[in-house]
Amino acid sequence: MMMTDNHVHSEWSYDTTDAASMDLACQRAVQVGLPAVAFTEHLDFAAWTRGDAAASEALTLCYPEYTRDLDITGYLRCLEACRARYPDLLILSGVEMGEPHRFSASVERALGSADFQRVLGSVHVVPHEGRLLPVEHLFDSLAVDEVMAIYFDELLELIDSSVPFQVLAHMDYPRRYLPAGARYRESDFEGEYRAVFRALAQSGRVLEINTLSPVPEPAVLSWWSQEGGTGVSFGSDAHVPERVGQHFHRVADMAERAGFRPGKRPHHFWWR
Repeated sequence: MMMTDNHVHSEWSYDTTDAASMDLACQRAVQVGLPAVAFTEHLDFAAWTRGDAAASEALTLCYPEYTRDLDITGYLRCLEACRARYPDLLILSGVEMGEPHRFSASVERALGSADFQRVLGSVHVVPHEGRLLPVEHLFDSLAVDEVMAIYFDELLELIDSSVPFQVLAHMDYPRRYLPAGARYRESDFEGEYRAVFRALAQSGRVLEINTLSPVPEPAVLSWWSQEGGTGVSFGSDAHVPERVGQHFHRVADMAERAGFRPGKRPHHFWWR
């Protein structure tokens, strides 16, 4: 399979359970025939430091109470042990940075401590009424279209920032938390998707096809291509080993139909 799973979490991410295991995730990658896997552990900040935009904006941080800093030293040690154990599997280091445009100083310090091979940018929390809230909490008081508008605006702020990241992760993340019975049609938000894709393409970054989120309709990849997007990355967003590489055959076919092809090496992004 000429695809790398560029978005995998292990026991080093704060939101995983006892079932998470870097070792078992590597076993799964070998089992399903992946040439490479990237462990992009959560790099989130439950408190700001000097130089972070969130501090100057006087936002109250409402992160989950179990959020913790990434133990980069321990993570890298575990990564090296897995590389020795699975010599035929390319194991890439990485992080998934949450809201890095609001924590730029904290991000700079973290990225300077290691040479990460995959750096994802993502949005999990958004500003609302003076607080940085997990986006799913907005569904308690706002309609779906209002929540998505706030989320897409935050994506644009992330993309327009100078924060160094390669890949935009889970482009429509709030869909995972839609209220029961809520209907979501990507075509209803075509303008918002296209605005995000246009900015992302102009920034030279890559779009992730996330297979934990609802797999996008083929039209969405066409919008990405039409707005100038040239690269895609595949990510299972697995938090347990058995989800590594899930649905990859399906999304590979979709990407090929949209004109994207494997890079020169199996661990490269797909380009058109």
